[in-house]
Amino acid sequence: MSPLFDTLQALLRQDSRFFAEDGALLRNAVCEAAEKLDPALLRLLLSHPDTRARFFTEAAGVLVFDKARFLWTVTSREFLPDSYTRFQNRIGLADRAGHLLSASGDTVLSFPFKDCVLEGGQTREDQRRGEVFYNETLAPQEIDQLLSPKVLVRPRRCTAAGEQPVTELLPEDNLLIQGNNLLVLSSLRRRYAGRIRMAYWDVPYNTGSDSFGYNDRFSRSTWLVFLKNRVEQTLPLLAEDGVLLIQCSFHQQAYLQVLLDELVGNHVMTFHVLVRHPDRTLAADKAFNDVIEYVLVYAKSPRFQMPRMVREKAVDDYCWAVETLAPGEPVSLGGRRARVLRPDQYRLVKRPADKTQFKVVSVRGSIREKTSSGRFYVKYLQPLEGQYPPRTLFQVEGIGDDAYSYRYFYLPPAGRKNGAYLQGMPTSSSQTRRPYPNFLDFVQAYNNVNREGTVSFRNGKKPEALIAYLMEIFTRPGDWVLDAFAGSGTTAAVALKLGRHFLCIEQMDYAETLTKERICGVLRGEENDVLPESGWRGGGSFLYCQLAKLNEALAEEIAAAGPKDLPGLCRRMVKTGFISSRVTRSDLRAAEADFAALSLPEQKRFLLELLDKNQLYVNLCDLEDDEFAVSPEDRSFNRSFYGEG
Repeated sequence: MSPLFDTLQALLRQDSRFFAEDGALLRNAVCEAAEKLDPALLRLLLSHPDTRARFFTEAAGVLVFDKARFLWTVTSREFLPDSYTRFQNRIGLADRAGHLLSASGDTVLSFPFKDCVLEGGQTREDQRRGEVFYNETLAPQEIDQLLSPKVLVRPRRCTAAGEQPVTELLPEDNLLIQGNNLLVLSSLRRRYAGRIRMAYWDVPYNTGSDSFGYNDRFSRSTWLVFLKNRVEQTLPLLAEDGVLLIQCSFHQQAYLQVLLDELVGNHVMTFHVLVRHPDRTLAADKAFNDVIEYVLVYAKSPRFQMPRMVREKAVDDYCWAVETLAPGEPVSLGGRRARVLRPDQYRLVKRPADKTQFKVVSVRGSIREKTSSGRFYVKYLQPLEGQYPPRTLFQVEGIGDDAYSYRYFYLPPAGRKNGAYLQGMPTSSSQTRRPYPNFLDFVQAYNNVNREGTVSFRNGKKPEALIAYLMEIFTRPGDWVLDAFAGSGTTAAVALKLGRHFLCIEQMDYAETLTKERICGVLRGEENDVLPESGWRGGGSFLYCQLAKLNEALAEEIAAAGPKDLPGLCRRMVKTGFISSRVTRSDLRAAEADFAALSLPEQKRFLLELLDKNQLYVNLCDLEDDEFAVSPEDRSFNRSFYGEG
């Protein structure tokens, strides 16, 4: 390391913000301080003649900080070979000042790049891209451009009979869009803001072996930023009574829940879904048998109330009748007329269940407080337990919503603690409303999931029965559902069968060959044996279109290129692509020899960094620009989609 680098490291060590507990330099913390012109950092650099001369220029008697030179120095390979530092890996609970939990009890989820936007453009499961994190404070213009509406191209209407190009979007059209889901979500806002009743996401689980390949050296931080950005773009799309459901595994569930608590706030519930029988182990080398997955449910509105199961009332429990053997003794209880029947003056007889009979309700637990009859018993009858024999019956007038003008209560039998009342079948409604359980057994559905659909999808397919269960809780026919991680197309398949509209996004390269084909199979009626209770026989339609690629096409070429392809690709990028404004052609010519000396992965990384990430896809504002070669038909479709012209 050069003397300047030694001096610089020694100076930076005087500020505890720039080094981790294990002594590793937090390069990103230094860069962020430089970007903000942090006074403490500037004082350190001014305190030594070498760094003062290197990073400051005198102009009219004033020292001007050369931020670009300083950032180049601290990000150079010679200064710090390991560019993925402890700062990038650190994640934990911290207070608003950034102090870890050990120093404060006021906690929020804190992780590297939390205030950043991750474009997240992976298109293949084996792809591990060096993504760019745009800092929201330092790069607001870049983020605005990145998230501005994008051009959609090659729209086709898919039906059971085939496909045909279209130039207009109809209000009721279902949509499957292939492309980066962050950018598609931001593009949907103009047309679909406030219209989505349910968003269901089967996200990459980030288990270490799944398809979440971004920046694996700080995988959890990247994963959280990845989802944070997409949740923020989804919230404006939700209706006031809309909900966001995210399915995940134990690997990141706790971190995700804390993040969603901060972003959304209203955690309605968590479904614990049994997906594998406890006796079935897939791999003998696992530390434990992982059989549960989680569906986190968050509502947009703090006033949202969890729906309840509606069931027809059954008569099974209504099997008791009272036979009176004497007229009893008149009394007054709580201002109501009543009569008392001692144990030898009546008989409680069990008969075949019938809506004219009574069911026995024991006065215990929540019944004592949450029902009017329970409260009446506690207030007026419980004090009489020592005055009358066990099992004394009281017939009280004017209580209940059944066919009778009275309600029977009896004191606890001998040796028992709780009394009871006899309730007739309610007449106010033929239905009862019960809360949903937070534990769901879908083992059988998961066992059969591979046969669902007309295409093969190896990883993570969800059974239609589970999606239908959730969709029927949170939506009604005609509602819009959104799936930003469409995968094999299960959400779209279920939406069609249950009469909902769908907006589905899939950014992986199998969107057309797999996702679209699965949905087309549903249109053709090839899945009638899956979710048969829906009565689906085929029909309907949806539109399929794609984001118009610009530099994203070059990024995909870089990922697929071999060593002989890269020099020519680099020259073509400079000539025809949109490269970063920080680099000039003369810079590139001067660095040709150094570029050739790099390894293949390093060459690819350099070319990806060279691309202007704000020009990955064609922006809507460039729709009419001939340079971007958008066809007249696609222009018409975009004007229809965005409501322009």
